[in-house]
Amino acid sequence: MSFSGDAVASEMVGDPAATCSGLAGPADGAVTIGSATLQAPTPLTVMEKSATPAGRIVPANPAFCKVLGHIAATDPAAPPIKFEVNLPVEWNGRSVQYGGGGFNGVLITGLSLPPAYPFGKAAPLALGFTTYGTDSGHESKPGEPPQLFALNDEAFENFAHKAYKKVRDAARALMVRAYGNPPAKMYFMGSSEGGREALTMAQRYPEDFDGILARVPVINWVGLQHAGTRSGVATIGDGWIRPAQVKLVADAVLKACDKDDGSDDALVQNPVGCKAQFKPETLRCAAGQSGDDCLTDKQIAAIDTLHSTYKFPFPVANGLDDYPGWGVSGENTPAFGPTGGWIAWWLGTSAPAQPPAPTNGIAWIYGAGGIQYVFARDPKLDVTTYKPEDHKERVLQVSALMDSTDPDLSRFHAHGGKLVILEHMADYAQSPYAGIRYFENVEKTLGKDKTAEFARLYTAPGVDHVGSGAPANVDMLAVLVDWVENGKAPGDLEVVEQKVAAPDFAPLRALPLCRWPAWPHYKAGPVTGAVSFTCAP
Repeated sequence: MSFSGDAVASEMVGDPAATCSGLAGPADGAVTIGSATLQAPTPLTVMEKSATPAGRIVPANPAFCKVLGHIAATDPAAPPIKFEVNLPVEWNGRSVQYGGGGFNGVLITGLSLPPAYPFGKAAPLALGFTTYGTDSGHESKPGEPPQLFALNDEAFENFAHKAYKKVRDAARALMVRAYGNPPAKMYFMGSSEGGREALTMAQRYPEDFDGILARVPVINWVGLQHAGTRSGVATIGDGWIRPAQVKLVADAVLKACDKDDGSDDALVQNPVGCKAQFKPETLRCAAGQSGDDCLTDKQIAAIDTLHSTYKFPFPVANGLDDYPGWGVSGENTPAFGPTGGWIAWWLGTSAPAQPPAPTNGIAWIYGAGGIQYVFARDPKLDVTTYKPEDHKERVLQVSALMDSTDPDLSRFHAHGGKLVILEHMADYAQSPYAGIRYFENVEKTLGKDKTAEFARLYTAPGVDHVGSGAPANVDMLAVLVDWVENGKAPGDLEVVEQKVAAPDFAPLRALPLCRWPAWPHYKAGPVTGAVSFTCAP
């Protein structure tokens, strides 16, 4: 990574231990620093298990000041916003804010690898970045629905956008106190819910960040909760699809589309074309037939529901009135839980229940709970009876808070900000087509030439929501720094799939990461090498 830009490296003012401990106590306004302790350097370690590939890696850290604090709420019933800021003794003059995930409620420490990051590279803190994150203003507790906090207005507004802004400002003030100077450049990197937060920062606070990565962003949040719930309802009872049938569908998708790019690599490189090509009704059970080798009419209808657009009876924020359906490929992707693809995100290992069971798909757990606690605000609601038109005022209110779909990024562009959006095309947690549509709406609003001056959209075929299933790792922080500080606009990139084993994290295969709307086409050579492919529309 080149550090030849505007940021100036420096060290903590005075003795690091004394400077660090001196940060504790009341700060500006509602900010309180509960503790500030100097941490000794630690080596890289790899854990046995994690929900994501990158989650197994605990990167090496340098000596740094670990700051834990909170921002008091105005409403006595609302929780405080907790945060962690990590101030390296040797600072490179930059900072990275990490986004959250799901419904948050867990303190994001800023000590892990950022989204899509290669496993063996030095993490941002080790490179001299100040890193930080927040719980977004509430704490999830075992046995409680993750959406429970949404019954409090201030807690929900903090989750929507206010927490990330407040913590950004608190972290900046701490950097001034610790180093005597504000950061020269500030970056934000988020995935999933954190990707929504990333786009929210560009839209609501366009002068706060210089470079932003939004990976698999949940940008049309209201649409996702409704579409995910609808897809779950379609699998209640006889519509539920068994794990063996998930493999049946995945194999049929590969048979229909694997060779479209010219290679036989068990990967659908052009999922957009494949969605139009694959027809689930070709797997329909014949009269009198049943079992795992075919699909019933109700199961086919459930798949069609997943693939189809969800339509609202009225427009929500920024004039949208629908949510794109999901795509094809990666239906049975193995992930770093017991399963990935459809089973992890859509179907679960048992049909949807009310209240949602731990064995249900995440989309049902999140969507059904969201309908109850966020939109209807009735924890006992029978979700199958819910209609958005019965709760129109609340739906519009939530959409205005949560949907990061405003395509007018002119203020962010004028600030000099740079934005990278990365979509995984085998993502069943959120539809990659929502992010694609957003980027195209930015192009329509600002023009393609102006958009190309500051924004990029990349699509990674075969990759699940958390980075499993196909090559997914790329150093987007280096891409952003080069673009923001050195004026090096990125073209097509390269993603790598790595073995999660230190110290070398050996590469297993690589692919081009193409700028939308291009996708990888096979030329010649080993299908495990990126040089064997080229990006073309």
